[in-house]
Amino acid sequence: MEELTLVVMAAGMGSRFGGLKQIEPVGPSGEIIADYSVYDAIKAGFTKVVFIIRKENLEYFTQHITAKFKDKIAVAFAFQELTEIPEDVVLPPNRTKMLGTSHALLCAKKQIKGPFAVVNADDFYGANGLKAVADYLKNNEAENEYVSINYPFVVTSSKNGKVKRGVCFTKDGYMINNIESEIALEDGKYIAHPLDGSASFALSANAPVSVNLFGFKYSLFNYLEKDFNKFIHGPIGLTDELLLTDTLKRGITDEAFKIKAITTNSLWLGVTYKEDLPELKSKILKLIADGEYPRNLWS
Repeated sequence: MEELTLVVMAAGMGSRFGGLKQIEPVGPSGEIIADYSVYDAIKAGFTKVVFIIRKENLEYFTQHITAKFKDKIAVAFAFQELTEIPEDVVLPPNRTKMLGTSHALLCAKKQIKGPFAVVNADDFYGANGLKAVADYLKNNEAENEYVSINYPFVVTSSKNGKVKRGVCFTKDGYMINNIESEIALEDGKYIAHPLDGSASFALSANAPVSVNLFGFKYSLFNYLEKDFNKFIHGPIGLTDELLLTDTLKRGITDEAFKIKAITTNSLWLGVTYKEDLPELKSKILKLIADGEYPRNLWS
């Protein structure tokens, strides 16, 4: 089996949360959410983890995050910066917003050698979620077939406000569309407002949504580079970004690859708002009490 890599996206600031939520302690021994993803990934058979971060946060991550488990899994870093663009591109001089998740993943290309999974640093995917993506990557040899591990929307919703999710539409077990949407409870119904401005639609509580738990082969970079190159040479303003889900949608339409859609029964936990933190911490304590995790992950 080739090197199996977990890629953790940790370069974005949490605007709604109000800070760098990726490093907010949630476990009883100071663990952050990504600690649990790495712990579950090791159990699932991953052999390397790559953190995509801002270069300015490197010292903090090496001293306070990855030092705890660097002897248990190979650790590497990739940096998402606005300077990581083709030489012939000039961005607006006062732009500070990153260029999106497709760009983030491209910034990690040099650190990846084979099949890999992608997760958000601020999402808790559960042991079954990481195992599902690892099993698929280990057992599926098709070079241009990937996987999206989805969750029922209600599992990923927040009691404290609207959330952004990719609403997944499938046919014969494969993704045919993934509509990035802002989803809110309105008059007793879940209503998705697509970020591309298209018509809003209602969805059921159990509708599968993507929370960026994907499994890819290295071949994805061929299409990713082409899509980003087209994006970055277009009109780029202060906030334009290329989302990984949009790149994947185009790849499906172009028949460049297929994406298997699997809905997991794994527990998902996230922090969109600061008010989500107490419930998340409480559920982690329950998992510890149930024997799912040790009280100190890395002791």
